[in-house]
Amino acid sequence: MASIRTEILIDARPDDVWDALRDFGALHERLVPGFAVDARLDGDDRVVTFFEGSVLRERLVDRDEQARRLVWSIVDGPYTHHNGAAQVHAEGERRARFVWTTDLLPDDAAGRTREMMERGTAVIKQTLEARG
Repeated sequence: MASIRTEILIDARPDDVWDALRDFGALHERLVPGFAVDARLDGDDRVVTFFEGSVLRERLVDRDEQARRLVWSIVDGPYTHHNGAAQVHAEGERRARFVWTTDLLPDDAAGRTREMMERGTAVIKQTLEARG
């Protein structure tokens, strides 16, 4: 099983970073605009359209307000197993550490997934610092 991790410091209040992350249905507007171009809620799922045209159904697994951690799973797409988690850690009052991890199968999907995660993480930083 492949395991991928991205981590980045964001010059924004940790509560503001968490508020954007926790808003499961609005990632295309609040967290990664342009990277995700559309998202709609469907029960506990969100159906996300990405910039390169892929559409994935992501199921909300957990939203932990105290730990500032969101967990989801892609339930239809290129994976036989997918578990994603993103967490916001305070690095002072006006800085946050954003950590995104994904465990997935098949292993050969790891390269493309890593590229997407790295691009998404950069968009998160750019978006939230511009709004901070």
